Amino acid sequence: MTGLAERLGDYLVMRRALGYKLERVELLLGQFLAHLASTATPDAFSVDDALEWATAPQRSGAWHRQRLSAVRGFAAYLHAIDPAVPVPPADLLPATSQRAVPYLYSDQDIRRLIDAAGGLRQPFRQATYRTLIGLLAVTGMRVGEAIRLDVGDVKLGEEVITIRHSKFDKSRHVPIHHTVTAVLRAHLLERRRCPTPPVCPAVFLSPAGTRLLACNVESTFRILVQQAGLERRAGRCRPRMHDLRHSFAVATLLDAYRNDRDPVATMSVLSTYLGHVDPKATYWYLSGAPELLALAAERLERNQARP
Repeated sequence: MTGLAERLGDYLVMRRALGYKLERVELLLGQFLAHLASTATPDAFSVDDALEWATAPQRSGAWHRQRLSAVRGFAAYLHAIDPAVPVPPADLLPATSQRAVPYLYSDQDIRRLIDAAGGLRQPFRQATYRTLIGLLAVTGMRVGEAIRLDVGDVKLGEEVITIRHSKFDKSRHVPIHHTVTAVLRAHLLERRRCPTPPVCPAVFLSPAGTRLLACNVESTFRILVQQAGLERRAGRCRPRMHDLRHSFAVATLLDAYRNDRDPVATMSVLSTYLGHVDPKATYWYLSGAPELLALAAERLERNQARP
């Protein structure tokens, strides 16, 4: 096997043409090839090599499986070209955990997070994270979608945000309430006060004038969670930034039930609004909400009682 780096480039081009972004996969596979470069066979690897690299960090089993999964996908591509290339079995690192339980934020929880952002060191960061958290909470956008927004994607006059090249390379328009428009207008004015002249058109900037990085946003959010005093509710139910999206979905459907609107129609609109290709993905977001299940049961009983 020769030219693994070149093969990796071809692999990423092929997968991205199918709509995958693969940012983390590219990073992991780059690290794997760097590891191989320090071995006696830099352009070949065995299943044992892949397993040794995947399990090297002192991290969780889920992280080991993610690392091995990245190698497995690349190996399967190489195997299609050269059947002599081994592919790590899918069950080599069996899953021992389930999906995280969504942490459903209350309005008070979100307010506490936004208030906690006021404790960040720089006023510019304070304003940025207050707006970012608020936007995620009221639109259900993915974190990556929010930090990829450019100024031109925010149409204040039309009260619409355009989300470009999201999951599976899909784009969509997200209508926003006039109160959200007002907050974004104020944020774009604040953006001009960035300590360093912006080097990109991103809506959300770091003090260095660059687009926010997802890893830095997540680490800052963990700090805000601690400052806000939000605690883990169960074994796998801890406050995560992505759960602002879950909370938005649940709140939207709860509102439909409470106001006696058709939940099926609401679900269809919600799925489109969230950018889900398959509505089944939206149903997962609604799991773990006892109040929602109670309202659904109550609606069912009322319908069954009708003559």
